Amino acid sequence: MQRCLAPTKYVREELALESLGELLPRAVRRVLIAGGETALQVTGERLTAGLRKAGREVAGLVWYGGECSPVNIEKLAAAVRDAGAEMLIGVGGGKALDTAKSAAWVAGVPVVTVPTIAATCAAFTGISIVYNEQGVFQEISRQARMPEMVLVDLATIARAPAVFLIAGIGDTLAKWYELEATARNRGDSAVIRSALQLAAVAREILVLHGEAALEAARFQEVNVPLAEVVDAIIMVSGLVSGLGGDECRTAGAHAVYSGLTCLPETHGRCHGETVAFGILVQLMMENNFAEAEKLIGYYRKLGLPVTFADLGLEHVTSQQLHTVAAGALATEDIQNLPFTVDENMLVQALLAADELGRKSGGTSI
Repeated sequence: MQRCLAPTKYVREELALESLGELLPRAVRRVLIAGGETALQVTGERLTAGLRKAGREVAGLVWYGGECSPVNIEKLAAAVRDAGAEMLIGVGGGKALDTAKSAAWVAGVPVVTVPTIAATCAAFTGISIVYNEQGVFQEISRQARMPEMVLVDLATIARAPAVFLIAGIGDTLAKWYELEATARNRGDSAVIRSALQLAAVAREILVLHGEAALEAARFQEVNVPLAEVVDAIIMVSGLVSGLGGDECRTAGAHAVYSGLTCLPETHGRCHGETVAFGILVQLMMENNFAEAEKLIGYYRKLGLPVTFADLGLEHVTSQQLHTVAAGALATEDIQNLPFTVDENMLVQALLAADELGRKSGGTSI
């Protein structure tokens, strides 16, 4: 068994950006900051000021390229080498942070992640999700550095559009449903049992505090529920991913997400929104309609998608559904389910999830 568990340090404060320079190892003198365009605009000045105040040299601020693709990973790694940077600081959402982790691996330098949204656990993990230049899923890459530190500035996350927090809740919910399925044949493993317990804790936090956290985000305020939900999305979910490992980290929900990236119409939705719909599809494959109904009720409270139309697929065709199913079946995620899935089964599950979403009023999770 091999596990890449967690960053050395997780820091979450209301105003954390300026403290980064003081938290870095003393030996690090020259850093490069890379991230999304909006993220760099929002955080760049504060990060740079804090780093320089602590005696660090900032080699520059670089846009990561817009997709976590092999081309952008290589470009960013070259930028690190050309700048003579001793550390890469990744800033932004999941694709920016994944690009930074992979570029740091290629360049042979440590990486620090600074998530500006709480939409995934990407800031906390030692893997990267790689896409092609058109945004279609390619692979889960292990050629990514585990972050030395995760720095979460809660005020920055509170000011981000609430849709990202909604997506983070959807992505984190999947940890429980996917692990519960993948662990069925591995229930005697201490590591997997621990991952299951943590996944259950994350789910409980989301149910208890999700609505209050979203209310805070909509008013761009920081409160205890927001802090709890952000910790669940980034840190607790990241720990679940590390403990679960390749064989239990993901399953049907993420496979469906990957398959849906084959359709350009879905690219406007956040990763976690599509994963949330993928949970419903997985539950259809498991014939667990009662749990799906409960989730639909919760999704409607938060604004997560429950139908094809919610994903921008109002007029989805049979051919498109088979394209999605083929894409999902090509992933390693789908192999983690405790039963065999074929293309027809997956298409029927997609249709069943959409039908239930259209007809069900939902109950409560």
